[in-house]
Amino acid sequence: MPMFRILTAIAIVLAPAAFGFWYMQRPIPVTTVTPKRGDAAEIVYASGVVEPRIWAKVTALVRERIIGQCDCEGEEVEKGAVLARLDASEAEAALSELEARLRLSREEHRRLSVLARRNAASQQSLDRAISEVAQLEALVAGQKARLESYVLRAPVRGVVLRRDAEVGEIAEPGTVLFWVGQPKPLLVIADVNEEDIPHVAVGQRALLRSDAFPKRNLEAVVDSITPKGDPVTKTYRVRFRLPNDTPLMIGMSTDVNIVIRVSENALLVPSLALRGDEVYIVENGKAVRRNLDIGIRGLQEVEVLSGVTADTRIISPFPEDLSDGARVTLGDTGANSGVNATLAEE
Repeated sequence: MPMFRILTAIAIVLAPAAFGFWYMQRPIPVTTVTPKRGDAAEIVYASGVVEPRIWAKVTALVRERIIGQCDCEGEEVEKGAVLARLDASEAEAALSELEARLRLSREEHRRLSVLARRNAASQQSLDRAISEVAQLEALVAGQKARLESYVLRAPVRGVVLRRDAEVGEIAEPGTVLFWVGQPKPLLVIADVNEEDIPHVAVGQRALLRSDAFPKRNLEAVVDSITPKGDPVTKTYRVRFRLPNDTPLMIGMSTDVNIVIRVSENALLVPSLALRGDEVYIVENGKAVRRNLDIGIRGLQEVEVLSGVTADTRIISPFPEDLSDGARVTLGDTGANSGVNATLAEE
């Protein structure tokens, strides 16, 4: 009887330890995927705005009230066509005063010239009269030129793409009142970060996404790159040439994905399965941590150059608290399904 009690006590003591040992050694259920084949593309991202290739802004040079304008938005105009007129009454009055002073000065010059020939006036007086005439002539010419700025004209031949002027409003210097240009061809103007610009070259293909056409496949081609970057924003201006049949309109915003290179039939692994260049794979019922040779990195998928094969079971998502060599059992498994292309953002 005492021996039985002793054995019972030992069993009671050892039972939790045995359970704990079994719990620690039990296989951990994991989900796995297998790599798949598809195309991987390395891209550089930018955001841009659609603009005409040929266009110009019309701004006021003086602060004055708008007294007249053309009803020509959307219409074609010739170079030099009048788009708007500003109130020039004060400037015209100043011109009239200068012209009156100029007439008097010329009369005085003629009078002194006659007197000088008769030795009745000094040469110094005549020289002063000549100088005053020249000064007033310059002032009159300058005022006439200034009056030209009260008339806003089309700087190029084209269509009035937009009008932001209304009669009675005050035109502020530098404020754009008209946009004039050719509606075709169109460009997308985008700013690319300086760390990405070395990968961008003229002629590269670009894939566009626009909220206005969410289901349309839109494309463009790198047309030109501004040689000098902006040291403040650390960006370079890149122009993308749009096809003539593009549905995009002037002023629309668009996301630009510049295709740097494409890796066809690449081995792809979900990005969630990696931490850096490492994954966990399942071999002989155990989790084995392995380094991979990575190619193009995408937001959802990553190209694997070496380290796994098409039939390798990869634990996904990456198990943060799993130790190398731990026993595992397969839970939900399946192929790495998805699209056949991954876009890698620089």
